Amino acid sequence: MFCIMHKTFGVERRDIMRYITIALAKGRLVQSAMEVFEHIGITCEELKDKSSRKLIFVNDELKLKFFLAKANDVPTYVEYGAADIGIVGKDTILEEGRKLYEVVDMGFGKCRMCVAGPASAASLLQHGELIRVATKYPNIAKDYFYNKKHQTVEIIKLNGSVELAPIVGLAEVIVDIVETGSTLRENGLEVLEEICPISARMVVNEVSMKMEYARINTMINALKEHLHGTKQKNS
Repeated sequence: MFCIMHKTFGVERRDIMRYITIALAKGRLVQSAMEVFEHIGITCEELKDKSSRKLIFVNDELKLKFFLAKANDVPTYVEYGAADIGIVGKDTILEEGRKLYEVVDMGFGKCRMCVAGPASAASLLQHGELIRVATKYPNIAKDYFYNKKHQTVEIIKLNGSVELAPIVGLAEVIVDIVETGSTLRENGLEVLEEICPISARMVVNEVSMKMEYARINTMINALKEHLHGTKQKNS
């Protein structure tokens, strides 16, 4: 347990320990992340106050700080050391391409990154034709088509509902996150190819991993042990 590890530092050491800062991607991942953390003794009462306007949430006992950030910014905070640890989706990690350590699959926020479109577009993917691909994830799309499929495509970056692109003729296919697939089906689209599975991950700053190895590694091992036990229980 992380809390047990902390107590081994003793009262004298506790006062001089630096705070470890954890960046959490805003939205649904926050509650899920804190639920997992609580199982290994990491809590933050301040985070439970939904009316709070604070930007930094602190657990002084464990010498931990938390802050909420837009998902796309979490890898940036971690790479530059503003956060020692981040909890963010694998899709964001792949898209941002920051220098950091990906250390734990947190086991929640599961979905898939897929190529989707009308059924008629399947042949365009098989024959390597030049097509347009609409997506919120241009770097993931480029890597998949150029480096894995070796297919030349024109990638169009969109910020809204990418499902609209094939319907109105902007693109033949899209690259997007798929959870249940219901939105695709409702709009006459389907998954044509799966790029990779997606879930929330813990990432760590490269320098922090060296400087705070004992504390961070203890946290990592506790998480892995808990998640492994949960997985076995549910299997």
